[in-house]
Amino acid sequence: MHRAMTLHKRSLYLIASVGAGRALFVIVLLVVWTVMTANGSVAYESKPEPTSNVVMPNAGKTTLLVRTALLTLNNALQSGNYAVLRDTSAPGFREANSPAKLARTFASLEAQNLDLSAVAIMVPQLTESPVLENNEFLHIKGYFPGQPVQINFSLTFQVIGGSWRLFGLSVNPVTSSTLPRAAP
Repeated sequence: MHRAMTLHKRSLYLIASVGAGRALFVIVLLVVWTVMTANGSVAYESKPEPTSNVVMPNAGKTTLLVRTALLTLNNALQSGNYAVLRDTSAPGFREANSPAKLARTFASLEAQNLDLSAVAIMVPQLTESPVLENNEFLHIKGYFPGQPVQINFSLTFQVIGGSWRLFGLSVNPVTSSTLPRAAP
């Protein structure tokens, strides 16, 4: 309300001092500026600033990131709707992948009727230590053991506004008959 009254007073002053034609133009500019700064900041897109204080996630957070990514993929596989997988990911992932492209990418997993829901209760086995690259990207590789299928994964997350967002993923189900056997 206060902002509207201030804008109204400015409008009357402008009409009196510069004439109606110019005042209308300036009023339009003031209205646009007021709308753009309604939340105290100008509404424009900017690239996220690199964060210098990124901390390597602990084992619990790493497990949570892996489970969340694979369960989101599982929801997409089960429903055929890849919009949530895309929309909750990092901006670079969203720009590179439409829901239709993701559906084509994961069509073979969908055709296999792959169900990843067991990852909700299983602990991922990491094949490499997580790697933090350039204080911005987190790479996690490992698998979820299972019978008759083991789920191998490679995930990349990007830190956006202090939160890890999915930036890339690869999932490869391997049947237990094709896994290397342990030596006796």
